[in-house]
Amino acid sequence: MPTPTKGPRLGGGPAHERLILANLATNLFEHKRITTTEAKAKRVRPLAERLITFAKRGDLASRRRALTVVRDKGIVHVLFTEIGPAMAERHGGYTRITKIGPRKGDNAPMAVIELILEPVSPKQATVREAEKATKKAATKPAKAPAAKVEPAKVEPAKVEPAKIEPAKVEEVAVEEVVDDAAVVAPTDEDAKADEAEQA
Repeated sequence: MPTPTKGPRLGGGPAHERLILANLATNLFEHKRITTTEAKAKRVRPLAERLITFAKRGDLASRRRALTVVRDKGIVHVLFTEIGPAMAERHGGYTRITKIGPRKGDNAPMAVIELILEPVSPKQATVREAEKATKKAATKPAKAPAAKVEPAKVEPAKVEPAKIEPAKVEEVAVEEVVDDAAVVAPTDEDAKADEAEQA
């Protein structure tokens, strides 16, 4: 069962509330539409839609879960064989609540809750939305079109991989001429001889 709303419960206690909602759901599936108070209609809607979702699944476990709420096997059979397949194309929103005038006597706000059994036509839904958008655009006063500033188009820079050329190794002469004097680069043997002399 859906999470209970805050505030006073329907009936005397929680068990009585469950019985009231189960009876309302049973009558809704039997008669396809019922007249009740707005509060009861709003409270039975999530329960009825969950039961219809079970009926759309159609397996044995779902049928047994529906039987825990709706005790009449005949009504559950109607729910699973007629109402469930009729709602196969619809993704939620299986019921409709229409408010009607207050009840004579206690002035309670009344409503009609009914199953939406007409077939779903996605094309009609999009046509209706387009018509609403057209009417909405037509009713708005036409304003002078403001100058549109388009953002500058920035193209990403093309980065080409750098071509690495092999480094040219220059041959270094062992002897370099400085001021007409030949300077010989010291070798390892000369370094060892210098160390020996210093020691």
